[in-house]
Amino acid sequence: MASDTLTRDGDGDAETISGLDALEIAGRERGPGPAGRIWAATWPKLAAVALTVAVWELVVLSGWRPEYALPAPRTVAEELWQQLRGAQLWDGVALTLQRAALGYLFSVLVGLLVGLAVARFRILRAAIGSMITALQTMPSIAWFPLAILLFQLSEATIFFVVVFGAAPSIANGVLSGVDYVPPLLVRAGRNIGARGLDLYRYVIGPAALPAIVAGLKQGWAFSWRSLMAGELIVGGISQTALGAQLTYARELADAPWLLSTMIVILVLGLLVDAAFGAADRAIRRRWGVLDQAGN
Repeated sequence: MASDTLTRDGDGDAETISGLDALEIAGRERGPGPAGRIWAATWPKLAAVALTVAVWELVVLSGWRPEYALPAPRTVAEELWQQLRGAQLWDGVALTLQRAALGYLFSVLVGLLVGLAVARFRILRAAIGSMITALQTMPSIAWFPLAILLFQLSEATIFFVVVFGAAPSIANGVLSGVDYVPPLLVRAGRNIGARGLDLYRYVIGPAALPAIVAGLKQGWAFSWRSLMAGELIVGGISQTALGAQLTYARELADAPWLLSTMIVILVLGLLVDAAFGAADRAIRRRWGVLDQAGN
């Protein structure tokens, strides 16, 4: 391996840096600035949207379905603009996000507690470890008959299904994170005096954090899908919720309203995914596995 050297010219005014330092500095100099990084992260999404709209327009022009069933992108965009200017859409967004936040936060609490307890006590893992995975594989729609029998058509029905849809995946994320903590790291923590809760707080918890965040992200996906299914089924208790608006748009055969509401739901999901992505990048940066370009 060539050694890194610093050499000066005769006057001592200039430096020539060679070796690995030169390669590293050259890479930094060529790296994009903040605007370049934002554009690099944005243009693929814009291209995907443009491609989707183009394919959508081609399908409409082909006459595969009549206009009342599959409207053109421009028609849906006009309807979405009208919805954004009104109060009904924003009331629905507020109500749906309130339900989502309440159900998800409770799911996080339950999932973290159950996951840590099962990871901590072997008898619990033997008893219910596989049951958590079984609950995670159950479709959220399968919980609704039981939820309706228990709580009728009420807010509690939706809350019940959201929690049972999200909590198992969060608990599984905790279990996976704890299982993949290197035993050497655990022994090192014990050697410096970490015991009991302190061991989990200062050693196991930080080491398992990437898997826990992945479980939280997956739990959000499950809770969001469960919530949409709940609002579609129990739409009568809140006529402004996004899921209820989907139901009414279908009953009225109002395809532009239906598709514009679906676009709003998709955008909300993308915004939450971006938040989890930022948390993931922060964790990777803390762990030193994020390069200078932020990849």
